[in-house]
Amino acid sequence: MRQMSLIEGVSQADAAGEPLAARMRPRDFSEFVGQEHLVGEGKLLRQMIENDRIPSMILWGPPGVGKTTLANVVANLTRAEFVTFSAVTSGIREIKEIMSRAESGRRVGVRTVLFIDEIHRFNKAQQDAFLPYVEQGSIILIGATTENPSFEVNSALLSRCKVFTLKAIEVDDLVKLMRRAIQDKRGFGSINIKVDDSILEKIAIHANGDARHSLGTLETAVANAMISTDGSVEITEQTLSDLISRKALIYDKSGEEHYNIISALHKSMRNSDPDAAVYWLARMLEGGEDPLYIARRCVRFASEDVGLADPNALLLANNVWDACHNLGVPECNVHLTQIVVYLALAPKSNAMEVAYLKAAKDVNDRLAEPVPLHIRNAPTRLMKELDYGKGYKYAHDSDEKIARMPCLPDSLVGRRYYEPTGLGAESKMKARLKAVRDWREGRTNEPPFSSQAYTNVTNGAK
Repeated sequence: MRQMSLIEGVSQADAAGEPLAARMRPRDFSEFVGQEHLVGEGKLLRQMIENDRIPSMILWGPPGVGKTTLANVVANLTRAEFVTFSAVTSGIREIKEIMSRAESGRRVGVRTVLFIDEIHRFNKAQQDAFLPYVEQGSIILIGATTENPSFEVNSALLSRCKVFTLKAIEVDDLVKLMRRAIQDKRGFGSINIKVDDSILEKIAIHANGDARHSLGTLETAVANAMISTDGSVEITEQTLSDLISRKALIYDKSGEEHYNIISALHKSMRNSDPDAAVYWLARMLEGGEDPLYIARRCVRFASEDVGLADPNALLLANNVWDACHNLGVPECNVHLTQIVVYLALAPKSNAMEVAYLKAAKDVNDRLAEPVPLHIRNAPTRLMKELDYGKGYKYAHDSDEKIARMPCLPDSLVGRRYYEPTGLGAESKMKARLKAVRDWREGRTNEPPFSSQAYTNVTNGAK
């Protein structure tokens, strides 16, 4: 056996340098794989395309799932003029030229379908330029995007488009696609390629739902496989292992998937599920996330979701942040795992966040009342003459180390923001707070910080 050359024995199209994914792009629905929820028999989008009655639409999904392919199917089936436009290389001048031609076509009864790849790369002004032409029917807009259109497409334009969500392609569908590429003359049909489905499955898993990636890996595997004396080419496990070093994780540190996965991590910890939390942590780190970003979120979580139920959580989270800062990846991965598991298993309390949000609501919804005079400082004679500090009681002067003195504005006296949950260490806080409130509001004469009150607190009295 000998190693095959990059173009030996392949079709003329391949020899000309056109990638396998481009050569195998489906021409109609019979060749389309995946997205059965949209283009399966009898589904709405398929019916609209086949009947040439498509609306303006946004095709939203991860890379390599068929957005551009769907647009090409439309181009093959529609009787309208089909124009392809790139958001990467085109600007306002090109937009106006195309819109002018489309408007002229509309006046003589010619429809224009405009496909814009990566529409999220257009800024607001560029997107606004399409709006009047979509409204008056000069163009039928098909936009493709990997980003959430709710954030990346102007609301006015989005409201005039139907959004279709494309999903990552299943492993079985990717295997079917690669097997077709091996047999079709547009692909490697002129070569006798031997490859087990198990190897194709590994390529599909490695591609992570991306058809373009799976075909690219297959093409490279064929180019680097060994050719037998009988002219057949065999792709072996060794061939594949030499090519695949890292899975193609769908993870954009500035895109929606970034926020989806950090949300999954946060909610897994909140739900006390350390296994799920470690999985989402690994997804982020293996996808190239900055460990300090994860560490900062853990510091936030330690107060937002654990709080005084386990005061050590904040200390440990800060220590892990320091470790990540000093070590970096991959050394700090184990430290992040430690804090993620700790936070997942810690007793939970959101009392800190609830307290702040309640107080903030009062701050924003009510008049900004002045600070009560008795708790103002009085460093000048004028301030003393205006009764600043009059009636103030220094807590340390009393045996109880607490004074029956309100510190909130008059309209908020008695308002309660912090309500401990009673879980974990916060059970002691709950007992202590109850003792303070009972004494301050005259329901008991037992000083809240007396030895008896302290005993009640440590025993978890409610």
